[in-house]
Amino acid sequence: MPEQSIPREAAYQIINDELMLDGNPRLNLASFVTTWMEPECDKLIMGSINKNYVDMDEYPVTTELQNRCVNMIAHLFNAPIKEDEAAIGVGTVGSSEAIMLAGLAFKRKWQNKRKEQGKPCDKPNIVTGANVQVCWEKFARYFEVELKEVKLSEGYYVMDPVKAVAMVDENTICVAAILGSTLTGEFEDVKLLNNLLTKKNKETGWDVPIHVDAASGGFIAPFLYPELEWDFRLPLVKSINVSGHKYGLVYPGVGWVIWRRKEDLPEELIFHINYLGTDQPTFTLNFSKGSSQIIAQYYQLIRLGFEGYKNIMQNCMENTAVLREGIEATSRFDILSKEAGVPLVAFSLKDSGKYTVFDISENLRRFGWIVPAYTMPANAEHVAVLRVVIREDFSRSLAERLVSDIVKILHELDAHAAQVVKISSAVAKQSGDDGIVTKKSVPETQREIFAFWWDQVKKKKTGVC
Repeated sequence: MPEQSIPREAAYQIINDELMLDGNPRLNLASFVTTWMEPECDKLIMGSINKNYVDMDEYPVTTELQNRCVNMIAHLFNAPIKEDEAAIGVGTVGSSEAIMLAGLAFKRKWQNKRKEQGKPCDKPNIVTGANVQVCWEKFARYFEVELKEVKLSEGYYVMDPVKAVAMVDENTICVAAILGSTLTGEFEDVKLLNNLLTKKNKETGWDVPIHVDAASGGFIAPFLYPELEWDFRLPLVKSINVSGHKYGLVYPGVGWVIWRRKEDLPEELIFHINYLGTDQPTFTLNFSKGSSQIIAQYYQLIRLGFEGYKNIMQNCMENTAVLREGIEATSRFDILSKEAGVPLVAFSLKDSGKYTVFDISENLRRFGWIVPAYTMPANAEHVAVLRVVIREDFSRSLAERLVSDIVKILHELDAHAAQVVKISSAVAKQSGDDGIVTKKSVPETQREIFAFWWDQVKKKKTGVC
């Protein structure tokens, strides 16, 4: 901290200048997070940015708006509640907190039941696919729950319900299914999981439930795939989380967790405080948090309605199809993502012999694009992919421009690879190997190429070097 103060204009300019080196959020195709909202919503956010949501007695209308959001989302997910009945749920700072809360509810319910039966309750586990987001690993580590992962395989990058149910035992607090895999955007088969798990519960006398991680797909499936059964229509689904700041179309960070019934959220996990002026029930991991994102979520729900969300999601899928077709037209990539699911395109190189997807990702930054490259999880680590997430603010023209830039980069990398081969051949001939090139390590090859280049430079006397 500096000893002296500086003028506010100077402080602003210093920070603003540094932030110019950040990437452009609109061109950040790695993120599912919303990067644009309407000006009217921006005004609401700025007007409530100083409201602490936890002060429910001071800001009762904000609390009411959160409750309305919970009710609307619960009905969207087909929760079995009556028209005049309040849904059970809470707003969070994102799906990570929502998953922690849902996981704690499952753990406590399992522990209570085991204690009633006089059985040990010190070794809970949870079954997921290896494609889960890191927040599930955090939950398992932070709250001492064994994470049993169903391994992936090449060509099948989501959890296999048959393998998942086979891993369930009497210590399983729940099976987590993903509606919209982070890796490929694919929806897992929650209905098949429900049917298989129902059969196993009946055979064993257990009561293992399902949690659906709908962080990405929760605001997509109800509008694009209304006949798909993944939500509370399935009896074993006891809780669902969804990210408002993804396809809920709100700036970060806001998430939601909804429970099927009041009994699915143990009462002992709910705290009651009165030192803010009135009795207030709370079930969160933190205390203070802003109100603006909750207000923004309410704005989007009433502003867009079912029709508006459906139109936006359809537009995202249409732009995804444009990008998918453009990438396929290069004949250089295999498309790993499915046409149904979260609007994204995940693709891998057919031939990684000359360069990799990591080279493409790095070169795309020269054009301003931020496109992640990564390897798949356990049992499919050898598969490296690029992933482009299509959000509301990603237009058809941007999709076409991205394809054009990818094609340019492919041509550049092809030319560079050909030049490297040419130089390597020249080095081999100079060393008297009669054109026979033995495989050397990367550092050895780089040193030889540099030596050849330096030898040519020393001979050059005039002109640009």
